[in-house]
Amino acid sequence: MKLRSLRLRLLFMALVANALALAISGVGLVYLFERHVEQRIDSELETYLNQLAGLVTFTPDGTATISTPLSDPRFDKPLSGLYWQVGDEARGTLLRSRSLWDATLALPHDMLGNGAVHRHELQGPAKVPLIVRERSVTYRASGEPRALRIAVAIDASEARTAARAFAGDLIPSLVLLGAVLLAAAWAQVQLGLRPLEEIRRGVGAIRSGLRRRLPGNFPEEVMPLAEEVNTLLDAQDKAIEQARASAGDLAHGLKTPLTALAADARVLRERGEVETARNIEDIAEAMRRHIERALTKARLRSGQRVATPLAPQADRLIQTIRKTPLGSALKWENEIASDIAAIIDPDDLTELLGNIIENAAKWARTTVRLSSIARDQTVTVVIDDDGPGIPEGSRHAVLERGVRLDQTMAGTGLGLAIVGDIVEAYGGELALEESPLGGLRVGVTLPSAGTAPRSEPH
Repeated sequence: MKLRSLRLRLLFMALVANALALAISGVGLVYLFERHVEQRIDSELETYLNQLAGLVTFTPDGTATISTPLSDPRFDKPLSGLYWQVGDEARGTLLRSRSLWDATLALPHDMLGNGAVHRHELQGPAKVPLIVRERSVTYRASGEPRALRIAVAIDASEARTAARAFAGDLIPSLVLLGAVLLAAAWAQVQLGLRPLEEIRRGVGAIRSGLRRRLPGNFPEEVMPLAEEVNTLLDAQDKAIEQARASAGDLAHGLKTPLTALAADARVLRERGEVETARNIEDIAEAMRRHIERALTKARLRSGQRVATPLAPQADRLIQTIRKTPLGSALKWENEIASDIAAIIDPDDLTELLGNIIENAAKWARTTVRLSSIARDQTVTVVIDDDGPGIPEGSRHAVLERGVRLDQTMAGTGLGLAIVGDIVEAYGGELALEESPLGGLRVGVTLPSAGTAPRSEPH
């Protein structure tokens, strides 16, 4: 399975590396401890060898004996695991500790120099593995040299038992150390990936328009990425400015022909050709609204996203629409709270509310009401009218460009489509519902300035 998360990859690698390091350390420590125990055993056996060498005496007939038994009681307990043996090769006699009972230590036939100590690992009584230390000591008995082979052995399992006990005590400590190392690795990964998280938040702020560029205070390893993002944004801004300039040139180039069409329509109307004049005026109005939508979409990419109060904008639009034939006969109710604001460019808010209010004035019979709903991170502007409304099955269609449900009413069908473009650009939502007044309810949800950060200066 592939890990798509960089954080999980780093933590997984840290877990594997720490587990491997702790396992190697544990095995190494147990091995060193076992070696240490074996060295202590060898030292203890050599001490017994020296004691035995000093306790050897000879009888008048030259027979070797041990004058005083060794102090360790295990030498007197049968099969205790601690044994000694003294061999007189010249006479073929063998002295043994009581612990050997009727067994002997089968020492290898190697050549021992006088006083030299050899180490062996061999099987003892009941085939128990033993660690053996032996040395050859030359004495003078009855006026002649006598070489005795002295050996001391101990059960080798004592070292292994001690190593296992040490490993049992070591494992919990290694597990605790592993947990601490994993926690440290997690903290290191969190700290190391924090600049990437800051870049992610920075890019999100740029996308929402709250920032124009990434800051330059990232670590040296991450700074090239931030610089590349800023370079890409510079190129994008340049392309957008060129597109806006081209759109402006196009609008300016079409302005004169549209003015000429309007003048021709007035001439035709004066001549009595009312139907032809109306058709020309409708075509000119449609072209104008198409141009307005294109310019609006071009402006949306570079508009400032600041905290814009909603109620004053709505008041200005209502005052303007009241001066028109459509709005003068209607009752206008502005119930938008005075203390709420949305993160949106003021011009875009004017375009958005203007299209909705104009549409409401076109269809309302007597009343248009504006209200607001504030939430933690969003604010919703609600526009209700008491007109005929829109059937539920047709509400989605009216958001499409150029769709008009009533062909007898003047217009181009672009108003709500432009509203949809603006709402989408700001990450909001547009909803069409049945109004309590009996007509259409348009709800526009936008980011709230109450929780969103303020825009950086441009």
